[in-house]
Amino acid sequence: MRDATAAPPPSSPPPFSSWEREIAMRYLRARRSEGGVALISIISFVGIMLAVAVLIIVMSVMNGFRSDLSGMILGFNGHDYVVSPVETTQGRAELLARLRAVPHVIQAIPVVESQTLAQSQNSAAGAVVRGVTPADLKAMKIITGNIKAGSISGFGDGDDGGNLVLVGARLAESLGVRPGDPITLVSPSSNATAMGVMPIQKTYVVGGLFQVGMSEYDQAFIYMPLNQAQLFFGRGAAIDYIEVKLDNPDLAPAMKPALTEAAGEGAVVTDWTEKNQAYFGALTVEHNVMFLILALLVLIASLNIISALVMLVKNKGRDIAILRTMGAGQGAILRIFFLCGATVGALGTAAGLLIGVLFCWRIDDIQRFVEWVTGQQVFNAQVYFLSRVPAKIEWHEVISITLIALAASFLATLPPAWRASRLDPVEALRYE
Repeated sequence: MRDATAAPPPSSPPPFSSWEREIAMRYLRARRSEGGVALISIISFVGIMLAVAVLIIVMSVMNGFRSDLSGMILGFNGHDYVVSPVETTQGRAELLARLRAVPHVIQAIPVVESQTLAQSQNSAAGAVVRGVTPADLKAMKIITGNIKAGSISGFGDGDDGGNLVLVGARLAESLGVRPGDPITLVSPSSNATAMGVMPIQKTYVVGGLFQVGMSEYDQAFIYMPLNQAQLFFGRGAAIDYIEVKLDNPDLAPAMKPALTEAAGEGAVVTDWTEKNQAYFGALTVEHNVMFLILALLVLIASLNIISALVMLVKNKGRDIAILRTMGAGQGAILRIFFLCGATVGALGTAAGLLIGVLFCWRIDDIQRFVEWVTGQQVFNAQVYFLSRVPAKIEWHEVISITLIALAASFLATLPPAWRASRLDPVEALRYE
């Protein structure tokens, strides 16, 4: 007898006993000349490992992309928006005081925002001007913490400081301007003159360049003192909206009734989920669909285990017959071959889990290495909005992937293992 030397003891052993595990491991290690299927087992192991690793990496990158994008959007913009009919300076100050007194509100910022045409001596580009007070700008960590050139010193202070603006780094690059250079802004509104209707334009000085890491903002936005924006766009003492930031952005929808009550009659309150509903909804759908598609890869890879076990059962027909005649029951035979397939699936899943997690943890180093080897930028910020490949491991998702891979591997072992347990010893010995 070749591989059935570890015969069962006379008494009935418990399920998955040592002799069952020993025979299963011996079958997995057997060479092809001994009736083993080591090559197919290795292929099955590699297939499951790669499928699990790819699923973890892709899901983590998508989670990181969503998290970074959400963080930048919510850091750069407000969580709730209040539009109020109050137009006087005194009335707005009282409104801001009431809003700031609402629980969970950490900032209430009056904003004037409008599109404009930005011109330099070399080029022109469309831009969005956002007017805020100097104090509110200094409280925006996503701006003040990402000044790449120049500074916000003097922003909105005195006559000269009133002409200072902050420009997104990519917009400044396209215009060819640096801190200290003049930049001309053209307002969409116009003035009636003796020569006809003329657009309003004014020259400002670039005080600093900011780069938040999201190209959509870095290549479009200009920050201007609030009083200058009101004057430039003809708002008088009015503002466009009040940007409210909370200590927890997820509370934005629930805070709308409290903010509406504080804002008073005639006010309209919206939140970031409404403003970006289509965008974040598309990300959620893409995430779920991608998970389902890649989960199918795990199921397909687990099917290789069936091929390996079918061949193993065919090659070990004589061993199965001898074990049966020595007292091994159908359950013992089923468990032996189940252990063969389950071991391959479990080892492949564990290896894939390790590779996927390590890849996500070191993704920045991997990105730099690939760019160094290829000499090409593999993650273009102008296309993907972010300047680096993000990765955020959601452990509940990793656990789900691991359980799916293990379940698929275990289920794939059952048909050939069941077939082995139902093999007739007499028939098996007859055709050996």
